[in-house]
Amino acid sequence: MKKVLALTMAALMTASLTACSGSKPAETTAATQAPAADTTAAADTTAAAETTAAADTTTTTAGKKYKIATDTTFAPFEFENDKGEMVGVDLDLLKAIAADQGFEYDLVVAGFSAACVGLEAGEYDGVIAGMSINDERKKKYDFSEPYYDSGVGMAVADNSDIATYDDLKGKTVAAKIGTEGCSFAESIADQYGFTIVQFEDSANMYQDVLAGNSVACFEDYPVLGYEISRGTALKLPLEMERGSSYGFATLKGQNPELVTMFDAGLKNLKDSGKYDEILNTYISK
Repeated sequence: MKKVLALTMAALMTASLTACSGSKPAETTAATQAPAADTTAAADTTAAAETTAAADTTTTTAGKKYKIATDTTFAPFEFENDKGEMVGVDLDLLKAIAADQGFEYDLVVAGFSAACVGLEAGEYDGVIAGMSINDERKKKYDFSEPYYDSGVGMAVADNSDIATYDDLKGKTVAAKIGTEGCSFAESIADQYGFTIVQFEDSANMYQDVLAGNSVACFEDYPVLGYEISRGTALKLPLEMERGSSYGFATLKGQNPELVTMFDAGLKNLKDSGKYDEILNTYISK
């Protein structure tokens, strides 16, 4: 009897040990598989998030509508025609380049100095306003390739006897704020002994000369030539002073794709003959 009992107890202990031994691997396997499933899910979630973010960025860039500022009166580069439309070399070029490159924009007629201030404040994405490319502006702006070579001229009333810079001594001349014409006038003011009054727009500057308040004005030569060709009673007594080229501008480091598109479109317009067609519409040779 004792022997039977001993054998029975041994059998029960063996069964118990076998059961305990079998439960441990099952728990370890389950524990190992669970994190693997979580890692896969996390990877899938991360990949999905990255794909969505990339798609959002592409959509934002592709769908952006740029805000581009220009001057008010700077014919033949930007001005209002008889129909009340803003036209000119700059604006026709911008329109053609945007069509060629497939980007959209809103045009803001702000005036030259306001356009520059707004660009630096982040209100505008770009400026096209007969802006001369120079070293000082390159510190703040990124420029396109030049799209027009210009220079500075001095205009006087058509009945004026002023023929040289020496004739300006002791007198007042007019210039537009922030322009190359104004910079040139300032550069020779001390040498020739005249003072400068500044204006926000070309129209009022011309009127100041016609009214006799200023004896001359300094402005980009082709702009003065266009104004005279339209019947404004001014004349150009001197040859054009060498000036800078015009460029499309963005704030330094901002909207680089806009400058790239402008350059690519400008090249295409030149290759196709559209560029010359636009210039010939406004500027006679």
